[in-house]
Amino acid sequence: MIIAIDGPAGAGKSTIARRLASRLGFTYIDTGAMYRAVALWAMRRDMDTADMHRIEQLARAAEIELTSNQTVLLNGEDVTTAIRTAEVGRQASVVAAIPGVRRALAEKQRALGARTSVIMEGRDIGTVVFPDADVKIFLDADPRERVNRRLRDFQDQGGAPPADAVAAQIRERDQRDRTRAEAPLTQAPDAAYIDSTGLSLDQVEEKILELLRARLSNGKDFS
Repeated sequence: MIIAIDGPAGAGKSTIARRLASRLGFTYIDTGAMYRAVALWAMRRDMDTADMHRIEQLARAAEIELTSNQTVLLNGEDVTTAIRTAEVGRQASVVAAIPGVRRALAEKQRALGARTSVIMEGRDIGTVVFPDADVKIFLDADPRERVNRRLRDFQDQGGAPPADAVAAQIRERDQRDRTRAEAPLTQAPDAAYIDSTGLSLDQVEEKILELLRARLSNGKDFS
């Protein structure tokens, strides 16, 4: 079974996907971590992200593993913490707009989804990577709330940039994600829209579980 969760930065996709995967016994696939891993490798090699051909080659060569305990391995190295810096995030946004990189990582993502039941979150999962996913969700939130959530993420990591800088970064990311030529961020026609503004994690999780119960009428109990 494949559950696809798409949405903009700061909507809460990663957090809710991790919770659902743990509750349902599914494998959680953080596609954003894969783009961050490619960006990190490119930065370490001082590669120009404008060189789309070389970055695509890098993406195809990258051995990225997402373990059950949420560890991210790049070519065998644990980069779980290294990929979460603000600079890697900015570079990942640029890398993710390269068509060849998106195609290369989509192949890796489909291979992961073919092995077991997964909850995969990103920006083009329900539209491009798994257009036939069993359940599709588009998770959104008010821009101000998305900024506040991202600030809390940075604070949890030991320090947050100014709020206006985070807001500008999210606006830039939204613009790039929604207007890129290859796999832009958009809601799949058959995806359920969930606005998480003002909702607790428990409330968002319950909304999605209700959706699963309604969509998958095979008697399975998602309790």
